[in-house]
This record gives sequence, C-alpha cells and structure tokens, in this order.
Amino acid sequence: MNLVPFFCSTIFLGTIVKNSVWKQLASSIHSSGRLAVIAITGGGSQAVGKLLSVPGGSQTLLEAVVPYSLAALTDFLGGAPDQACSEPTARAMAMTAWMRAKKLGADPLSAVGVGVTASLISDVPKRGEHRIHVGVQTAIATTSYSLTLTKGKRTREQEERLSARLLLLALGEACKADDDACHARFERMLLDGEQIQRGQQQALAQWTQLLLGKQPYVLLPPTTNKALPKVLFPGAFNPLHEGHRLMAEIAEQLTQSNVSYEMSVTNVDKPPLDFVEISNRLASIAKHDPTRSVLLTAAPTFSEKAALASNCTFVVGADTLQRIADLHYYGDDTKLRDLAIRNIGEANCRFLVFGRKLEGEFCSLSDLEIPLELTELCEEVPESQFREDVSSSALRERQ
Repeated sequence: MNLVPFFCSTIFLGTIVKNSVWKQLASSIHSSGRLAVIAITGGGSQAVGKLLSVPGGSQTLLEAVVPYSLAALTDFLGGAPDQACSEPTARAMAMTAWMRAKKLGADPLSAVGVGVTASLISDVPKRGEHRIHVGVQTAIATTSYSLTLTKGKRTREQEERLSARLLLLALGEACKADDDACHARFERMLLDGEQIQRGQQQALAQWTQLLLGKQPYVLLPPTTNKALPKVLFPGAFNPLHEGHRLMAEIAEQLTQSNVSYEMSVTNVDKPPLDFVEISNRLASIAKHDPTRSVLLTAAPTFSEKAALASNCTFVVGADTLQRIADLHYYGDDTKLRDLAIRNIGEANCRFLVFGRKLEGEFCSLSDLEIPLELTELCEEVPESQFREDVSSSALRERQ
C-alpha cells in the first residue's frame, strides 16, 4: 500500500480546512457593514492580502498603510511614540486609523481603526521579547490585544502568520463576525505559556460626542455652571507630576482664580489619545490633584483653545510658548503664525509663563526669541518663584 499520496492528500485537505475558516472570517467581516483603515508596522501585513483574497474587500477596507520606519510611524501618528512596539503605540495607531477612516467619509459610528505593531525575528538578533500588539478603535471603545512569543521556536514566516491572524481576529471581533472556529485554530497555534492579553476601555457618552465633533468639550467633574474656567493649564499630563501641581497652585495665587487642567484628545506633535489613555490620565489627575477640574477638548492648537475659551489665561511653560512661535508648526509661513497669535489676542486670551529647561539651560520668558505680538500677551513667573526641572518625558523614561 502506497501511503505517501494518502499522507500528502491529508496535509492538503488540512490546509484547505485551515484556509477556509479564515476565508469565512474575512467574508463575515466584509458583510458586517464596517469600514476600516488598517495601519501595520513590524508584522501582520499578510492580513491585508487575506482580506482582499476574498470577494467583497471594498466593502471593508478603505485603506491599508505600512509606516514601517520610525520616521514614517512618527509622521503617521503626528508625533513620536515612546516605543515603536508597544501596546500604547498600537492603540495610538488604531485611533489615528479611525480618524483617517472618518476623514475618508466612513460613518464614524461604524468606522474601525486597526493598528498593529510587532517585533519579530529579523536578520539582526533581538535582545528583547518577540511580541505582537494590536489596537482596535471605534467610536465607543478602545480594545487592545497583546501576545508575547516564545523566542527561537518559530520562523519569521510563522511569526508573521500569527501577527496577521491576530489582526484578523481583532477586526472580526469589532465587526461582530463569526470567529469561533478561527479562535480555536489560533489557540492551537500557540505554545505553552503563550496567551493573548486583551484589554478594553468603553467610552463615556461625552467622550464619544467629543470625538464625533458633536460636543466642543467635556468638563470634569460635571457642573451646572455653563461658563468655562477662566484659567486653563493645557498639557498632556503623561504623567501629572509635582511641577504641574506647583504651577497650578502658583497660577491660582497670581490670578486669584481657580485653575483647571485642559487636555486635548488631539495634539500637534503627539499621538492622539484613545479611550484608555483618556481614562488613565483622568484617573491620575483625580488621584494626585483631586480637587482640580479637567477640561477635555479636541482643540490641539492655542488658536483653537482661544476660540473655545475666550477671555482665558493659559498657564504654560517657556517651552510651550516657544512652540507657539515656532514657524515649523505653520508650514514655515510667517503670515499664518502671526494670524494665529492675532486670533489669540483678539479672543482676549493671555499667557502666564513659567520657566523651563530648554536644551539643558533654564529659560524664562525674557530669554525667548519670540514675536513682540506674542510677548505682549504674556506675564512672566520669575525663577525665584518657580523652578522645577522634572518633566513627564523624563519620568516615563525611568519607568
């Protein structure tokens, strides 16, 4: 009896069965009515081919991008990530992809953004873990999936296949597709000790309304007073630290007004905030400065903040004020920069400026080379009254 043909046909049929369940998942995704933008770096690109190998791909895929280099990833996100391959970066990629889907005309309530970042086998041995992170963003939730792989047990092709299939599973869940068979197949691909870590943050209704542009801001805790705070301290607060708290206290003393933190979900030189980031940062502020309110906005520039909160004093560091004057943020167009400053002044907004370290040197307002029109909107807090050299980025690097 010749067993070779039988053995080969068994393998062939097994491959057909495996491929068929993933094709069924792709078909289910295509029929879900969801439109997606997918961003991939490091691994997972085979998922795009799998989606498009099944008829109906145009019903799902608006765009797929591969920002593979750090420069490309930074450009895609709108700011450099702390780490290229991490769960927060996958979430930021997903939020950016969701915003892109919205811009491309997808119904925001049915749009899906997917971000994948992976560190797999390469031609240069890696000291760190081999890992895959997938983020999925919708208008109502941020979801993440992380998988650490056992090093030295798979080929690059096998790790790439895992990345692609984890992406498909994540997209399938967002599309409410029938993925039980694929989940079972995927679990059998994992080695002992390997397990998907899933996290999710549901949005508060106000966060969704803010993201959809149906609400200009969210003030926390809620208040019946419709007037916005007159002194705002804008920042990312990642994390909130003692310098922030001290600046807020001094600003209250100088202005004789309550100071509220302001945090924008979009930023001119940082990745956008997903719902996990919003929740974490609000929780940190509530823990470390519980009596202070927070204004959550979608106003990344100070001209937009001024339009939202006229007659306001902004609490800023010298580094932030320097960026307001930096032509880089205006496409090197002096007229656009001057118009933005003029708009801030016409909204009757001013700046309370605290000294900060810039390129290793402590700088105050008087040390900055900025347009006179901007200087005239500012009041300086002297170094004798405030100097705190701690920064959020330095604190994150130590973690």
